[in-house]
Amino acid sequence: MDKILEAVVMSSYPNNVKQGLVRRVIEAAKQPMDSEQCWSMLELSTKLYLTGDTKYKREIGKEVLEVYGHYHPEEFEEFFNVRFLLSLLQEGYGPLGKRSHYVLDYIQLGLQFVLESPSANSIFSLLRIEVLRKVCERPSPKQCAKISKLLTQHPQCIPTGKHQVLFCQQLIRCIGQFQCVSEGEEDIMEFLEQVNKVSGLLQRIWRTQTSAILPSLKELFTIISSTEEQEAPSNALASVVQFVPLELMDGVIRNLTNDDSITDVQMMTAIGRMIDWVSWPLGKNIDKWIIALLKGLAAVKKFSILIEVTLSKIEKVFSKLLYPIVREGALSVLQYMLLSFQHSHEAFHLLLPHIPRLVASLKKEDSNSAASSLEQLAELIHCMFFRFSGFPDLYEPVLEAVKALPIPNEDRIKHLLGQNAWTSQKNELACFYPRLASKSETGKIGLINLGNTCYMNSIIQSLFMASDFRHSVLNLTEGNSQPLMTKLQWLFAFLEHSQRPAISPESFLSASWPPWFTPGAQQDCSEYLKYLLDRLHEEEKTGKRIYQKLKESSLMSQAVEHHYLNKTLIEKMFGGKMMTKIRCLKCLNVSSREEAFTDLSLAFPPPDRHVRGSMSVLPVEEIGPQFIEPPENPSQLTGSPWIPRKPPMAGEPAAPPMLVETLGFQEPGEPTNPLSSEVVGMDAAKDPLLAFGEQACGPKDSRSVLDLINYFLSPERLTAENKYHCEKCASLQDAEKVAELTEGPHYLILTLLRFSFDPRTMKRKKILDNVSIPVVLKLPILVAPEETEDVCRSGKDRAAPENGFMSVVYDLCSVVVHSGISSESGHYYCYSRECTDTIAHGQTRDGTPKPASDKQLDFEIQWYLFNDTRVSFSSFESVSNVTSFFPKDTAYVLFYRQRPGRQSCLLHEALAEAGRLHGEPSLHKDLMEAISKDNILYLQEQEKEARNRAAYISALPKSPLWWRDFDRDKDDDNSSGGCSPAAGGGGSGSFHGLVF
Repeated sequence: MDKILEAVVMSSYPNNVKQGLVRRVIEAAKQPMDSEQCWSMLELSTKLYLTGDTKYKREIGKEVLEVYGHYHPEEFEEFFNVRFLLSLLQEGYGPLGKRSHYVLDYIQLGLQFVLESPSANSIFSLLRIEVLRKVCERPSPKQCAKISKLLTQHPQCIPTGKHQVLFCQQLIRCIGQFQCVSEGEEDIMEFLEQVNKVSGLLQRIWRTQTSAILPSLKELFTIISSTEEQEAPSNALASVVQFVPLELMDGVIRNLTNDDSITDVQMMTAIGRMIDWVSWPLGKNIDKWIIALLKGLAAVKKFSILIEVTLSKIEKVFSKLLYPIVREGALSVLQYMLLSFQHSHEAFHLLLPHIPRLVASLKKEDSNSAASSLEQLAELIHCMFFRFSGFPDLYEPVLEAVKALPIPNEDRIKHLLGQNAWTSQKNELACFYPRLASKSETGKIGLINLGNTCYMNSIIQSLFMASDFRHSVLNLTEGNSQPLMTKLQWLFAFLEHSQRPAISPESFLSASWPPWFTPGAQQDCSEYLKYLLDRLHEEEKTGKRIYQKLKESSLMSQAVEHHYLNKTLIEKMFGGKMMTKIRCLKCLNVSSREEAFTDLSLAFPPPDRHVRGSMSVLPVEEIGPQFIEPPENPSQLTGSPWIPRKPPMAGEPAAPPMLVETLGFQEPGEPTNPLSSEVVGMDAAKDPLLAFGEQACGPKDSRSVLDLINYFLSPERLTAENKYHCEKCASLQDAEKVAELTEGPHYLILTLLRFSFDPRTMKRKKILDNVSIPVVLKLPILVAPEETEDVCRSGKDRAAPENGFMSVVYDLCSVVVHSGISSESGHYYCYSRECTDTIAHGQTRDGTPKPASDKQLDFEIQWYLFNDTRVSFSSFESVSNVTSFFPKDTAYVLFYRQRPGRQSCLLHEALAEAGRLHGEPSLHKDLMEAISKDNILYLQEQEKEARNRAAYISALPKSPLWWRDFDRDKDDDNSSGGCSPAAGGGGSGSFHGLVF
């Protein structure tokens, strides 16, 4: 019968004819037959099954084996013996070099017929040994899957005792070497199914023998932490972790992170490879294990590992959000990585170029998964905006991409940031920040944030960029009896000459710290600035008094005496004077008092005082012996109310009002009307600066700095509970109070009073109104008649009006921005530029000052953005638009510099002295030596860090380039949007890129 069957199978008959003949042979086999005939048929069917070159032959062999196993059990048991199986497993079947791949399938097929036989236990014992030997030989995924199938169906064959643990460990090593060589989607799906069968066997073993779990996990960690492997272990290892019970997670992570035998390089290699597992499509709980290990490393303060791994892997994790099948896990890992990386903006900024494209792709996908991910991603982005504000130029495209998505409230943001940070102790991460390889391309140096000290950093950078003040500070001599000013000099010198990308202002912070400030808490930068300037001023005054006493003892030269009897440096640079006048409305008596100031605090006018117009300018309301009510016909005046400074004498024309205004950009000889919108726009087509002048003053519906200054200088009515006690009337009377500037400071500091106390919440709330900032403005300064004549006679201010006011022109040089909604929180950063007097701008070559109208608006002067350690190029356009894009980012403190040639005579001497200091200051010997030593130390630190980073980075697993995921998602007219569900999941190539 075996000869007949072999002849039929090998014949050239059609398959349907063969099938009929085979049926007859199989039916005959169900009848009793002698032992010899049974052996012949079993040998033939074994040959067909193991060496058949077609699926048809193997199917016939299988059918015959099943018939003989069922109808001739004794002969089958005798044939299917231990010696035969050992030969199959160790030597294979078939000619040398062409051993059958179906041995395991054959054994699994035959086992079902010998389970009750006396030889069953011997066979099981043999298989327990042989499957262990097989996995130690590192079989292919297909063979491993067959072993798993065999052992899953016949658990009696699973190794026991110590061999069982070893079997689990070796099976994990097999999985670590699995590779899918094909990119075809069918082959990939087959590969995933094979991996699932193998990991499923481990799960089965662990369920019955939990003692095998921890040794298995130890082997897994050994594999993924190895730095000696030529090729990275397979991501298929992710399938193993998914079956580890979550209740073991805490103990496993604690043991790993506290194991001193594991080096940092090994740990970083392991966590890096685990993060790569987010791309494994069949893994469950993978994200939980990754996050748990990251948290465990944070708990033992392994910050260097966390930083390196986050910065090297976060872009790849982000790219996996493109794929719905792994999106949920990838998003969980991304959220933790970003929300925990709070000491620096580096990780978030790595993602900025990719966010708009991902958001566009998710919107195009139009699925529930994409919609949910978009909302979570937007929430995450706003948390990062809140934590790392001060980068409007970088954030603008991202903000545009997510503008239609929900914005979380501040409480939600604080909750997310608060529960995910690596540590609540900011100083623990100080040594890891900043991670900057070199100095900013701007050539400027940043300041390290020492724990909510951005308020100080912004003020220091603004003062440093005030070039006249900086030169004066750097030119101070040794032994000046001004310890705080000396520390500022050292800080400025390092900002000028250090090779570091950022320096620590710790020494200056401790010296300039207001005693009522709470350490580590956010503070008001304006309050700090006032305290700092006052300290510096009082310190120098004390020094002057000391030198005055020395002078009286005849121990000082006349030159030194002259130097120390001048104003203090703070008075020269930031000091102005203001006259406050109060007129009793009953007796018309006027009392006046002049006081010094270093900054003007500008309150916001009530809505009804907001003048809407292209220039947003209010007239300065002047004070004099006679106050009059506003005219009934407002059209008679440009702006109202208008109060003349003094009544005109008989025969004299009425004095026009003096205005705070932006510079009109007129050519010399043209009439100036600052309230006319035509002035700004008249030559816009010819000169772009003219058009920009209108933009600098803000849109019609926004406030301007000019509104606030004019409101500050406008009369205030003192009535009711606020009545004035008139000395002449000897009683409380209604009165009017007005402020007039009598001396303009060299640097005008304007503080916009955005914070007010809310009695309902018992907190200071913030006024978020957008205030347009003029890059150039004219400020009215009141001068005495004789001073006005001197000014006009000397030709320094031909436009000085006859009513005692003169216009002083100021250029914007710094803007400190507060980001947030409360003075007790948020972040400060500043925009700055260097305003200096050059030949091109300040004077002609013969030394005579140029008229101010000849000096074009300095748009060509480079703006910089200072945000703690980061310094970048910026522009006045960014300064102007920051609140439009980021409503919580509002200008708070402004620095303006006075132009020469437009000042009063009282300021002329101080400005001339400041002008002589514009040369490069020479630092004293000790300071230069300190800077040189620190620069050498920095270079040594860089060399050491480079070696350490090289060791770390070389240990990181090599993985496919993350950006390929984004390249596949490029919009193309011939594609359907990359890997989104709308595109049917993408092509086979994109699927392969996802998994591997």
